Amino acid sequence: MTNHAKKKPTEIVRKPFTQGTPFDGETWKKSAMFFGFLLVVAFLFLLVCSMTGFDQPILRILVNLAIISAVLLLFYNNGMNYGTAAVSRGEIIYQKKEKGSHVSESEVKLCYHPMKGFVPALLGTVPFLILALILAFVAEKQTTTQGTLPSWIQSYLPRDYIGDALKSYTEPEGLSFIGIIRIVVRITLLPYINLAGTSDYSATLWVERLGPVLELLPAVAYGIGFTRGPMVRTRVHTEILENTKKRIRREKKEKKLRRAAERRGPEQLN
Repeated sequence: MTNHAKKKPTEIVRKPFTQGTPFDGETWKKSAMFFGFLLVVAFLFLLVCSMTGFDQPILRILVNLAIISAVLLLFYNNGMNYGTAAVSRGEIIYQKKEKGSHVSESEVKLCYHPMKGFVPALLGTVPFLILALILAFVAEKQTTTQGTLPSWIQSYLPRDYIGDALKSYTEPEGLSFIGIIRIVVRITLLPYINLAGTSDYSATLWVERLGPVLELLPAVAYGIGFTRGPMVRTRVHTEILENTKKRIRREKKEKKLRRAAERRGPEQLN
């Protein structure tokens, strides 16, 4: 039997870093950027999801679930990139402190903190969250609209006792404040509306009532992604160490081969 050498376990490299605070000098800027990102996503929903309300339930559900997953993954990755940069900044600040260099309080605040990703994301979601909360409290089951009057009855409308009774047909209902809120919220939640099916009024009612929770999902995904920053930095440092070890082993092997070739040279001459 041949004895196979056991592979050495990978050495995990974790570098210390200075921890910051949930709020810092970039919090409001990050919040505005997150809100702008939500606006862009809502606009894309309006363009894309308006074409994904298929009549076939399975196709409609699969397509809209894919859209929701892709959007949440995008927010997760953005949060992870931000968290990785914050940890890297914390490592630099830690090294400066170890060397005795001056570090300002504002620089320390910018370093990684587990809640730093959630804070700007939640603040950026507040405008849509408020609208969703208002709609959730007043949401009612939508019904079909009134149909149009037949042409033969138009001649009777000038008569008071008939025209007054049919006023709801002749005077279109104006767009209310709640109606405007419903339009905005539904645009931001279009994939979920499509999942429920626009013709299923009970399901769309539940989407509107759960609107505040659904509006928070991108912020939660962003915040969770941010907390992966230390893991990403650990993986980077570990890969750097592994690559360094491989390079050293390769150089030693090449050096050993050169020495063996040099020893064989004189022997061949003899």
